[in-house]
Amino acid sequence: MPKTKADRASPPVRVPGSAGDGPVGVAGRTSFRETVAEYLAYLALERGHSPATVRAYRADLAAFERFLGPKRDWREGPGPALAFLAAERGADPAGAAARGDRPRRRSLASTTVRRRTAAIRGFYRFAYGEGRIDVDVAEQIGLPRAPRRLPDTLSVAEVERLLEAVEPADPADATDAGDAADADSAGARASRTTAVALRDRALLELLYATGLRISEAVGLDLDACAVEEGVVRVLGKGGRERIVPVGEVARHWLRRYLAEGRPHLCRPDASGEAVFLGARGGRLGRGTAWAVVRAAARRARLAERVSPHTLRHSFATHLLEGGADLRVVQELLGHASISTTQLYTHLSGKRIREVYARAHPRA
Repeated sequence: MPKTKADRASPPVRVPGSAGDGPVGVAGRTSFRETVAEYLAYLALERGHSPATVRAYRADLAAFERFLGPKRDWREGPGPALAFLAAERGADPAGAAARGDRPRRRSLASTTVRRRTAAIRGFYRFAYGEGRIDVDVAEQIGLPRAPRRLPDTLSVAEVERLLEAVEPADPADATDAGDAADADSAGARASRTTAVALRDRALLELLYATGLRISEAVGLDLDACAVEEGVVRVLGKGGRERIVPVGEVARHWLRRYLAEGRPHLCRPDASGEAVFLGARGGRLGRGTAWAVVRAAARRARLAERVSPHTLRHSFATHLLEGGADLRVVQELLGHASISTTQLYTHLSGKRIREVYARAHPRA
């Protein structure tokens, strides 16, 4: 039986609200949208969730509101939430037809369904805790098990091909454009092209050298990037800060970019303290950083599966294959749980035998 808060019960009263508000009692005078806004603010300010997570949860709850429409009351119990999640999984086509709902055109990925379930369950837990509803709906919503997919990785040779696919040209090699004005213009274009290439190479090298998430890399500020000391200070998920070492090769490309590339991209009115800058001088966007990695992968003739996270996966896998301690890799990646890092222990049979032969006293 779901928990109730009988002392909050009251005869239903209809008040103005958003779609799906229906008849409400004392515990539920706040509208659905207002409760959603409070919940998202709680996630961002108190729980420290990233802007990307908050945006995803907002979209999930907006989909739930569309599902509710004018006929369903989100406070009535677990029924509406369970029906919505069943529809998202494509598990109730007959019920959807009977309710007059449109069938889903394509099935959602299991990770999306899991996130959407977490968003709905968290929302109801918040609403119950804040006295917006009388029934503990969250208790009735089970979270699907996360799929244990092995991460895609590149070999060391493939990573080298990817990194070397971005080779900045020397601006002095720009073709002579005839008169002085044209030559100056060509030189400026060549300098800017070289600056972008230096930025791209430094970004790729940093991603592989540190295992940073793409959002962490583009979020770096100058005062968090101690190139000479060989470390970067990273603000990761949940507002957790960590210090990550940077290898000499990545430091070389960061030095070159900061000295020769960033000044050509910098605009005093837009750049601020961002390390990586976009074409208009502002902080490099996450989407542009993704495009940098994908373009390098195409030039290196690597599979379409390559993404910024592929470099993070490869970083962790290569460290573990080199004998790094799992706890150290967890700290470098900024994982809150060691179980997340354990996904990277998918070593080959040959590698496992090598480690066993070296480590066991009677091997």
